[in-house]
Amino acid sequence: MGLNEIRTAMRVDRRKPAAEQPGVHNRWHPDIPACGSIKNGETVKIECLDWTGGQIKNNDSADDVRDVDLTHVHYLSGPFDVETAEPGDVLVVEIQDVQPFQDEPWGFSGIFAANNGGGFLSEFYPQAAKAIWDFEGIFCSSRHIPGVRFAGLIHPGILGCAPSAEVLAEWNRREGQLMAENVGSEVAKPPEVKNAHAGGATGELKAKIQKEGARTVPGRPENGGNCDIKNLSRGSKVYLPVHVKGAKFSVGDLHFSQGDGEISFCGAIEMAGIITVKLSVIKNAMVQMAMKSPIFIPGPVEPQFGPGRYLTFEGFSVDHHGKQHHLDATVAYRETCRRVIEYLRRFGYSDEQVYLLLSCAPVQGHIAGLVDIPNACTTMGVPMDIFRLRYSA
Repeated sequence: MGLNEIRTAMRVDRRKPAAEQPGVHNRWHPDIPACGSIKNGETVKIECLDWTGGQIKNNDSADDVRDVDLTHVHYLSGPFDVETAEPGDVLVVEIQDVQPFQDEPWGFSGIFAANNGGGFLSEFYPQAAKAIWDFEGIFCSSRHIPGVRFAGLIHPGILGCAPSAEVLAEWNRREGQLMAENVGSEVAKPPEVKNAHAGGATGELKAKIQKEGARTVPGRPENGGNCDIKNLSRGSKVYLPVHVKGAKFSVGDLHFSQGDGEISFCGAIEMAGIITVKLSVIKNAMVQMAMKSPIFIPGPVEPQFGPGRYLTFEGFSVDHHGKQHHLDATVAYRETCRRVIEYLRRFGYSDEQVYLLLSCAPVQGHIAGLVDIPNACTTMGVPMDIFRLRYSA
């Protein structure tokens, strides 16, 4: 190995079912065995499956999105022991590069059916839909959403360290309490034995992890996880709290591009690929940094749309029935999204095409105001230069 060669810490086999690969897992648990070790300060390449483990195919049917088995997801690469990391430390993850596999230059976006995952606008668009995106270097385009081309802000949707047994118990306690308070509504994803993949664990340990392991669907303050932050791109640094010896770092759910909110649930341009990261440990830094949740510094690489090139839409805490809500930013952002969809219909796009586009294109969502009762105000900025067609405001 040359002095400057970057080691590949883990490889995946895209021809093999994800559940048969010991170097990946789809639950959070402190006892999942490490699949390898990484030195403090080392830069490594890590191969990742797409988040569904290969359930979505490059074709023109949305049946695979409709029928995705969500008990399988997310398949993460890891966990990795990071040398010298101990509880109370902070793990610094410097994202140096993210790339699709050279022989798989495509990704997908999906609207999940309301009865299987759903999305932010499921009340209006309950049926599954899909768009396949072809990659051309840093750019992407889709045969399913014609007239659009843009540079991706490539990033991992998930990175995090394993919870301790105490943290895992707290997750299950508070999410269980939420479910108990909202019987009849799906407000959280409890541990699920079905299709739980515990990495290299076997026997009684595997059964324990499958019974207790936290689902990867939500991000959580103690470890980050599935935060789907589009700005964690090349050159960014993420500071993660460490709760177990070795940190047990995992990463996956790679995205070629994503809009703020990832509103269709499978809304980013999902892909399999390779991430290059440098991992460093800051000793005893959780206390020094008063860290209760991850912190990050964005990288310098972003699509170059000037501030005057975003057509920006507003939404307020008044829902589509005309009901007034009190400072509800969720209602406001939902209405913001609906204003964009209504506007882009004018140019021949279906509502589902726009819904998919707002999920994966580099749109900017913001909370503009939260203090002027009764309305919160949110905005969505759509970069006009992603469109090849002519339009006017």
